[in-house]
Amino acid sequence: MKVLKDILFKVNVNAIVGNTTVGVSTIEFDSRKVVNNSLFVAQKGLVFDGHKFIDKAIELGAKTIVCEEIPENCNSEVTYVEVKNSDSALAILASNYYNNPSSELKLIGVTGTNGKTTIATLLYQLFSNLGYKVGLLSTVKVLVDKKEYAATHTTPNSLQINKYLSEMLNDGVEYCFMEVSSHGIHQKRTEGLEFVGGVFTNLTHDHLDYHETFKDYRDVKKAFFDSLPKSAFALVNVDDKNGEVMLQNTVANKQTYALKTMANFKAKILENQFSGLLLNIDNSEVWAKLIGSFNAYNLLAVYGVATLLGVEKTEALTEISKLGNVSGRFEYFISEGDITAIVDYAHTPDALKNVLETINDIRTGNEQVITVVGCGGDRDKAKRPVMGRIAALLSSQVIFTSDNPRSENAQTIIDEIEVGVEPQDYKKTLSVLDRRQAIKTAAKLSKKGDIILIAGKGHETYQEINGERSYFNDYKEISEILNAIEN
Repeated sequence: MKVLKDILFKVNVNAIVGNTTVGVSTIEFDSRKVVNNSLFVAQKGLVFDGHKFIDKAIELGAKTIVCEEIPENCNSEVTYVEVKNSDSALAILASNYYNNPSSELKLIGVTGTNGKTTIATLLYQLFSNLGYKVGLLSTVKVLVDKKEYAATHTTPNSLQINKYLSEMLNDGVEYCFMEVSSHGIHQKRTEGLEFVGGVFTNLTHDHLDYHETFKDYRDVKKAFFDSLPKSAFALVNVDDKNGEVMLQNTVANKQTYALKTMANFKAKILENQFSGLLLNIDNSEVWAKLIGSFNAYNLLAVYGVATLLGVEKTEALTEISKLGNVSGRFEYFISEGDITAIVDYAHTPDALKNVLETINDIRTGNEQVITVVGCGGDRDKAKRPVMGRIAALLSSQVIFTSDNPRSENAQTIIDEIEVGVEPQDYKKTLSVLDRRQAIKTAAKLSKKGDIILIAGKGHETYQEINGERSYFNDYKEISEILNAIEN
């Protein structure tokens, strides 16, 4: 059991009522999980205000309450700690509770709209292949060396983060690569963590349902780099105009990568095929198994991080040539009937555009590109018509369908996507509400040599409708459907 005064280190405290030598058995922000001697953190969330559950937490055994407003009637057996920001306090408390594991690891954060999962996962692969014990915190999964846990959020809550990092440290992990989402930064989940490096990929239209304006979204990302210490590096993509913005106020070692402009790490695409990419990276040619210009950026970022962490250049390039695809990221196969099926997580306008442009760059021009795409419910509505316009413009045929409608009406979402389709592209589009039927329709419309893109869900193995999740796997669906048609 920890002592309260020890885990309050660096927490911005306004006032304390009670005894700071009280023992702390667990830290909880969900009152339902409180046990005897728990410390309960009352957070003001988007939906619930944890301050309303303080009495419930005390009934269940909480002996310490951390809150932004101390209740009028205090329990004499309970210690109350008033803080400026409960989210920030929770993150620092969690780090202290688990003995600040991030300070003992080489923790690298990857942020941006697209590419976070790919870069973090490829770095995990590369350093694992070099013989290190490595950790991964990603949208797809959490890995403590070889031990795997299911991921619930792009950036887990601060208690989970520090618990995983502590486990990594106990298992002898040396490097950890972590996706850092804008939600995670804004909600202070990464506060108190000590990073040795940060990577910025790009910034495009996404999450404006949460951040409201693009500037707010950008500034939240920038805050991550502003917080990096002098001992860390900040590696940014300067082909994206926001790359320089990320570096404006950071005291970290400023490093850049690019395909088109001057940078510390440069690459050029020599060949782009379905079999892979031939790249010139820092004047050395390397063949990679990944596909598309967006993956050229991802691989260049991986190379930059590896060398900044001390991997010798030739060794880094050799390992890059061995790296395989990431689940749900341009994951493809060619069927017995010579139809190429691609499953990709592309759920933003820029990501969809990148994938379709890559396909169109590689195709000969005689085959059809048939795209199946939707948009998630309860998320950024402004991107829906943009997704519709891009899909119709860059495809031979588009089937708009349900993604994860969540609490929204799936047909309404499709209607909002279709608004963006240009008049000359109307004839290319179909609407099939049921996702399985949409994929089946795409398969039936395809013929030898055609390319089917199923976008939006990628690695996800579920579909969420009206609060309920049911099993659904795009890759499995298209595989089984094509196999059944062809046999």
